[in-house]
This record gives sequence, structure tokens and C-alpha cells, in this order.
Amino acid sequence: MRGRRERTLKRLTDQTYFALPILVQNWSCTAAGYARFRSRFGNHFQKILREWEESVQWPTERLLDLQRRRLRALIEHARSHVPYYRDLPEPSRSEDPAQAIREMLSEIPPLEKWVYRDQPEAFLARDLRRSSLVSGYTSGTTGSALPLWCTPEALAEEYASVWRMRRSCGVTSPREPNLTFNGSMIVPFDQNEPPFWRTSFYDRRTLFSVYHMAPENLRAYIDAAHRLPARYVEGYPSAIHLVARAMLQEGRPLPPGRVTAVFTSSESLLAFQRQTIEKAFNAPVRDRYGVSEKCVSMTECEHGFLHVDMEFGIVEVEGEPDADGSVTGPLLVTGLSGDATPMLRYRIGDVGTRMGKPCACGRLGDVFEHVDGRIEDYVLTPDGRLIGRLDHIFKQQYQVAEAQILQETPSAIDILLVPREGYDDASSALLIKEARARLGSEIEIRIRIVDHIPREPNGKFRAVKSKVGTIYD
Repeated sequence: MRGRRERTLKRLTDQTYFALPILVQNWSCTAAGYARFRSRFGNHFQKILREWEESVQWPTERLLDLQRRRLRALIEHARSHVPYYRDLPEPSRSEDPAQAIREMLSEIPPLEKWVYRDQPEAFLARDLRRSSLVSGYTSGTTGSALPLWCTPEALAEEYASVWRMRRSCGVTSPREPNLTFNGSMIVPFDQNEPPFWRTSFYDRRTLFSVYHMAPENLRAYIDAAHRLPARYVEGYPSAIHLVARAMLQEGRPLPPGRVTAVFTSSESLLAFQRQTIEKAFNAPVRDRYGVSEKCVSMTECEHGFLHVDMEFGIVEVEGEPDADGSVTGPLLVTGLSGDATPMLRYRIGDVGTRMGKPCACGRLGDVFEHVDGRIEDYVLTPDGRLIGRLDHIFKQQYQVAEAQILQETPSAIDILLVPREGYDDASSALLIKEARARLGSEIEIRIRIVDHIPREPNGKFRAVKSKVGTIYD
């Protein structure tokens, strides 16, 4: 029932928004930007950011002690108020930080995504009013929708980790003007003329549509990037890369100093994308690894390595160390801000390599050489648009266990779908509607019900596989 109400509300909201004049759409984006800003950047954010800008200089032992105290408090809260964890043993009382953390984690079996997916309410803390929580959902790496909840404090702490990195790059305030490339549906798909962006005046964001990037439209994106005010750029690397590549092809890179940095997230940043983006925007790229479940945050330093924001979460690697002390394997993550829905030793589905030696940047604590997360192709539409990061079409599909998009020609896609109980014709109709909102009316969309979706030879799941929408330079 809850999912049906949310889908109905979203459909009505979308219909109303797209019927508005562009100026009014801008003010609608501004209202949303104001609400977004207030939910993320309040007093708790400011307090935690000040504290964490200090703790980033701490030695590893002191960071581990902070983790020990936060983990102990989280387990005690979960034992008392979270049904799924009521049988956890009492947390370790060892005063040695590393030993205490090992002892506490060793008593907790890894949490699989399907366990949370099948009983999310069992992870919801009973001492917190649901009306006080921030709700959301993620499609995960397999297209299966997961309902999520967090406290406003957890949301603020996640953004404190983001802005600690950004401030170290010289971007000082969330209200500095920026160009944003994410999956927001802010421009009607059938709009054929610029502007392919909308403005949130309150937080000075220009929001670019990632669903209108046909070759003939990219010149308008380039013009906007040169003309509109911006201190930094943020968003999906696949979308920013398309604009960057067009900039270089047109011989129109941004002049040095036009933007301070480009911040990427939500997708795996590939080497060729980084190279093209840095050359086109004349600014360094800083990547971040995080998840919608708010269990982990890693932020990149100037040497290109991902540092675990240890104040926010604990990251374990399932594997044996190499001769140099590095270890590669699946990640188990424990979010230390997750009072609303604790996820302890959550197997997130990504693989990473933790370094066995300190980073040359001088920051102490856990550091990763790389994390192999989501790697997808683009979908190529019949009118020539290249569209990446399509997991949004599955985010309210609670009746979908897994889904994958396959494309062999520009004229059609196949959606392979493993259904859950309750999947019906209405679910199919909504899925097609969400896909058409992003891919248009010309492309043929076929839903194929299957028992399972094959993994890649390396065991990874790919949400989009296209023979016509892969870009390597």
C-alpha cells in the first residue's frame, strides 16, 4: 500500500511539474533546493564538519578509538530497539580499540542484501518516530528496490564527509554556484530545444538533464558550461564525460581557473573518463565512494586514492593480505551513523583493494587503491542520445527482485526482470512509463520475465549491457 501511494503521488507531481512554464519549473527546483539544503546543512552538519576537519589529522589509533566508541553505542542501541539485532551479544568492553572492534564484529554474521530486502521493517529502530526520519530508496546494484530510512543527523554526517573533501579542494560552501549532472528528471524528455537545464536559485545550482545528451544538443551544454556561474562541477562521471568529450572535440575546454574542481560519485569513475574530464574542465577530479544505505564513505585525495571516512563507518575486506600487506576482496561495511536502521557488516556487493602502506598524502587510517563498483554501458536512443545511470526506473519497484537492461540495436531494449510476489500488469506498466520518461517514445521496450540474471565472468552484476552504447574515449 505504501509503495502504491508513493507511486501515485510521484506520477501526479511529475505531471504537474512538466506542465509548468520553464520559469516556474526553475522556482519549483528552487523550492526543492531550499528543502534539500535545510535537511542537509543545518547546525548538526556544521558541528560535525568542524569536528571532522580536526579529526582528519588524527593518528590511526585515535580514529580507531572513536570507531570503538561509536560501534559500541550502535550495538547497544540495536540490541535494545531493533528487532533483527535483539539477540546480539553484549559489545566488547576491551579498552584496546583494534581488539574491541575485532571482537564486536566477529560476533556479527555478515548481512546480505536479500535479508534486508525481504524484511526491512525488522531493521527499523522502534524508539524513533518514523515521521522524524528521512525516507528513501535505492535500486541497489541489481535493480531491486530497497526502502531506506535514516535520521536527519545521519544525513548531515554523510554530507560532512563530502564537504570535508570539497573544502580541502578550495570549495568552501554548499551555496557556491555549481553545475550538477545527476539523474533528476527536470526537463521533459520530448523537449527538443535548450535550455536542457533548470536552476535552483537558493543554493545556486544549475541542474543539467542527463537524458538529453544527443550529439546535436551537446553544443548547448558546452555553451552553458562556459557561460553560467560555477565554482565547481558535480555529478555522474558518465554524464560529465559526455560533455567533456564534446568540449575537446569542439576545441572549447574551459579556461584554467573557471572551476576549482569536478566532484564525481554514484558510478565507477574510469581512467579515460577522468583524463577527459580533467583536460576539458581544466580542473582536478575528486571521486567519492558512498552508498544510498549510508553505511560507508570514502573520499579521494590528491594522489588518487580513496580514504575511508572512519568517523562515519568501518570497512572490512573479505580476503587474505598479499606480501605487501594489501588485501583485495568483497567489502563488508558498517555505518556508524545508522541509528534508524543499523546495517552491521553489510555485504554491499562491491570489491575493493585496501592498501598495505600509508598514503603519500599523509592522511592516516584506512585507504583503498580502488573500489570496483557499478560499471555500466550507456543506452543509445533512436535519436542519438546517450543515457547512463538508469537505475532510477527501478527505485520504487518493490515487486522486482532483479533487473537488467540489454541493448543490441538503437531501436529497442530488453529489460530482463526477476519478479517478486505481487508483480503484475500494473507493475509492468509503471516500469515502462518510468523507462519512457528517460528514453522517449521511439524506442521499443520489451520486458522479459526470467528466473535469474547471469553475472559477469568476474562475478559482478551489470545493470546495463549495450552493444551500441559503450564509450571508451
